[in-house]
Amino acid sequence: MHGGADGNNVQELIAQRRLQLAGKSGLSGLAANKKSMFIAIFASLGGLVYGYNQGMFGQVSSMPSFEKASGVGTIQDNPILQGLLTSILELGAWIGVLMNGFVADKFGRRWSVVFGVLWFFVGVIVQACTHGGDYNFILGGRFVVGVGVGILSMVVPLYNAEVSPPEIRGSLVALQQLAITFGIMISYWITYGTDYIGGSGEKQSSAAWLVPICIQIAPALILGSCIFLMPESPRWLMNEGQEEKCLDVLAKLRGLDKNNDLIQMEYLEMKAQRIFEKELEVSAYPHLQDGSTLSNFKIGFLKYKSMITHYPTFKRVSVACLIMMFQQWSGANFILYYAPFIFNSLGLSGRTISLLASGVVGIAMFVATIPAVLWVDQLGRKPVLISGAIIMGSCHFIVAGVLGGYGGDFTGHAGAGWAAVVFVWLFAVAYGYSWGPCGWVITAEVFPLGMRAKGVSIGASSNWLNNFGVAMATPDFVAKAKYGAYIFLGLMCIFGAVYVYFFCPETKGRTLDEIDELFGDTSGTSKRESAIHNRILKEVGLVDLMGIKNLDSDSKEEEIATELADVETQST
Repeated sequence: MHGGADGNNVQELIAQRRLQLAGKSGLSGLAANKKSMFIAIFASLGGLVYGYNQGMFGQVSSMPSFEKASGVGTIQDNPILQGLLTSILELGAWIGVLMNGFVADKFGRRWSVVFGVLWFFVGVIVQACTHGGDYNFILGGRFVVGVGVGILSMVVPLYNAEVSPPEIRGSLVALQQLAITFGIMISYWITYGTDYIGGSGEKQSSAAWLVPICIQIAPALILGSCIFLMPESPRWLMNEGQEEKCLDVLAKLRGLDKNNDLIQMEYLEMKAQRIFEKELEVSAYPHLQDGSTLSNFKIGFLKYKSMITHYPTFKRVSVACLIMMFQQWSGANFILYYAPFIFNSLGLSGRTISLLASGVVGIAMFVATIPAVLWVDQLGRKPVLISGAIIMGSCHFIVAGVLGGYGGDFTGHAGAGWAAVVFVWLFAVAYGYSWGPCGWVITAEVFPLGMRAKGVSIGASSNWLNNFGVAMATPDFVAKAKYGAYIFLGLMCIFGAVYVYFFCPETKGRTLDEIDELFGDTSGTSKRESAIHNRILKEVGLVDLMGIKNLDSDSKEEEIATELADVETQST
């Protein structure tokens, strides 16, 4: 039994008790939470189709039969159109994540997945209709696929974060990146295999590009048709007022009885957070509480607005957006989208050798992501991000030095070209264990329950908008400054490391609701909000559950009572 506690210590004691009851992180934590792990793996099929698209199109676009069917061979001298052909998927994804915040909040995480799969399916069909040298089918189809991929890229890490216990949350959110890198890896080897269908050059069959484009429908349909066999997010259920269903889902996810202290603690923390945020909403928008669609829309709009005008919330938005910006400008997608071209520029002549080198990128990135899934909850987010950024930046600078030193002439310097290739592979390893998974982990963690879907959609939109910029700028950038592009990307990696060190909070081991304190005032929350929050913790029974009793005999209770009295005075 705990003694007296002040406003902040009440929350600290609850956090300490939760850590005592929680299981281990890492591999043992995953083994102890098999159900949550399986659900997260299944949901991460959304990440697989995202990654598959990232790796597949760069390989397909260089196939002779595809160039003939789509007409892309006629735009080699137009870097703007060439960049748009690659980047239009990212533009669609940006729109997808922006509109999906509303869908995920209104209809739930599972319906949001179905919404994304439908867009994806239509886009793939449009691309498969490409013929007669008309690239508009590819442009339109990739845009529609992008909307679907963007929706899935936002909702999958959100869903995984909300079904995960805190001790393995980072690992399960990082599964999204593992699925992405797995999709990238298999896309390289599938396109390598189909490249020989019908022969080479003019003899190549249209199946060489149709098979890799159409095959991605399979995992998307499995995800969309089976998602309702998975439970709805308990946090979304709580936010919708479905408390009993939330408790049932939570107990089933953890494999524990509903009356277990750990289940009750997690449940009551969610309940307290929902009541707390509702009270703040009523206080902020008292004139919009009639429950009408128009009023709810206005509240949603004003909440988006408050993400910019309310400084603690703006800090969350800044972290999510800047982490995603640095992730994209690290150069990962620069390499993924244009791998064959990059390896040719480093002296790897011959289509087969170039495709094989691209395939190694996919393998390296996938294998490196596995340790991140297993140990991200033990190592923390900041050390992983900083070390990854330093290694990636160093690789860029070395490749720039090789290109600058030999002027792109590797005829008599094959060893130097292969050395640069090895550092491209090392870059893929560094990205795979660091910014790839941890970028999504932090974006899914920093927002409170009431604005999590909206916040993650903004963070994911930053990812896709910057992704669009990378894909759009790369052809012209590389054509005009071959090694300058690597220097620029290397500097962006270093800037990312500096930003994380000084401005990004460590979210390791904290519940999603505890992270709120990291973004409040210097004391954690304002005095008024702290008093309201502690009153609600007492009202829902969490204080009693944790054994924080006998406050009436402790002088600390008088301080809390005074705070609560101040709250009542301010609200009347």
